[in-house]
Amino acid sequence: MKTIGLIGGLSWESTADYYRYINTFVKEQLGGLHSAKCLLYSFDFEEIVALQKAGNWDKATELMIHAAKTLETGGADIVLICTNTMHKMAKEVQAAVSIPLLHIAEVTGIEAKDAGLKKVGLLGTMFTMEHSFYKEALLDQEIETIVPEKEDREAVHRIIFDELCKGIILPESKEIYLHIIDKLLAQGAEGIILGCTEIPLLIKQEDSSIPLFDTTLLHAKAAVSYALNKELVLK
Repeated sequence: MKTIGLIGGLSWESTADYYRYINTFVKEQLGGLHSAKCLLYSFDFEEIVALQKAGNWDKATELMIHAAKTLETGGADIVLICTNTMHKMAKEVQAAVSIPLLHIAEVTGIEAKDAGLKKVGLLGTMFTMEHSFYKEALLDQEIETIVPEKEDREAVHRIIFDELCKGIILPESKEIYLHIIDKLLAQGAEGIILGCTEIPLLIKQEDSSIPLFDTTLLHAKAAVSYALNKELVLK
């Protein structure tokens, strides 16, 4: 079994789900008392958020590279950035280490393509929805991406940082998200990418009639597939 390196604490609420999913998938496939071999580098999220708000992506990239190198030195065979937003610097992180970085948007895009989708709605932080890095990764899988209108993007972002990252789950926020999803559906979205690892804390597949892609779960499952020497497409 290969060792999975996790760059977490972005936020720890979703990192906890990564750990649970990864170990659950290993147990399901190997049985007995098996669990995953993994290393965790966990950030103080407040420090990362401050850099995001300031637009200091160069410093944020330095920190992410340091985390990945630390995991590689510690014996990780693969590295996961346990958040969607910080894949903004995924290419730089990959270039700095010799082990593969498993890209969350690539994994998600492959899943959406396998489902036969051509156009998806993307929910996430303002950075994920408005910057190009995530849409480009999906476009590599021939998938067009649409995002909510500005007011709705602001609502999605606010709920992520003010509530979900703090473990606050409110039914009224779920209704806001579902209303935004309905708008994206009306614009031609065939599925919705839950492009923030905290969003699945609020929205589940049973809440919607169209496919929802839980990026946390898909990322974790792909990592286990790689760790157990199964076929996996990696950039």
